[in-house]
Amino acid sequence: MKWHEITISTTEEAIEMISNFLHEMDADGVSIEESGTLNKQRDTSLGQWYEHPLNDIPEGHAVIKGYFSELDTDVEALTTALITRIDELREFDIEPGEYTITKAMVDEEDWANAWKTYFKPIRVSERLTIKPTWEEYMPSPDERIIELDPGMAFGTGTHPTTALCLRTLESVIKGDEEVIDVGTGSGILAIGAMLLGARRVLALDLDPISVTSATENTRLNNLQDDIQVYLSDLLGVLNSDQKLNVTVPVDVVVANILAEIILLFIDDVYAALKPGGTYIASGIWKNKEEAVEEGLQAAGFTIIDRQRDQDWIAFVAKKPE
Repeated sequence: MKWHEITISTTEEAIEMISNFLHEMDADGVSIEESGTLNKQRDTSLGQWYEHPLNDIPEGHAVIKGYFSELDTDVEALTTALITRIDELREFDIEPGEYTITKAMVDEEDWANAWKTYFKPIRVSERLTIKPTWEEYMPSPDERIIELDPGMAFGTGTHPTTALCLRTLESVIKGDEEVIDVGTGSGILAIGAMLLGARRVLALDLDPISVTSATENTRLNNLQDDIQVYLSDLLGVLNSDQKLNVTVPVDVVVANILAEIILLFIDDVYAALKPGGTYIASGIWKNKEEAVEEGLQAAGFTIIDRQRDQDWIAFVAKKPE
């Protein structure tokens, strides 16, 4: 089977939004390649091995590829709509730069599994290591292994926002917490929370592909009895008659999504947390830091910490006792 490959060369700042656009346009897969030059600062505090080959992508830029079925895609209409949405990013203080869009036809085997060559076990925190299911790896006694096959969903753990969330969860989870993971993607944060000692996790995502991926990864880690995955628009499922595995209000909410979305449902998160509960909000580019800080404080949260990785920020906020 052949696929339309839409390639967008843009800025790292625009990665999250453009990737989200491609998923909303029903891409069957999205790949992201950031600058691989020697000048790029890498976090090697945990001994990570960056095996991805060097490339000629300029510093601060990225190449995003979306894959669409040959059978039911009007590629010209899709490209026109994509250009409109990317141009609108500047209205939200997100600069896509002098981006380019190219189109090609590729065979499925050329993209569906090629990226797996470069996804290796990576230790993302003091205790957590992400291991692709197809890789052999011998952990040390103190490592807790997240078995992961991200498929077509977000979240291999290599993106700064995911790593930020996992490291922040490690500092927040003390044991026996009930957690809600909003925008779960591949389920990586839900699995990480359980391995760190949470009692139960409710994992939510609006994308059916992500729900399928998270459900499978939960099963791969033998956590299907402890993690409940639901198709939900943000925290909408909390207002339904669905039987949930957590009791609301909960101890921790974590959301690794776009800053614009975080700002939309801060009050809902506040209501979903116990007094003294913790909100971890990541996926925030540096130009949105002030807006998210103000939004959290306006909702009643107290900001107790913020973590940074490159130009991405994760907030840790508390609901007052």
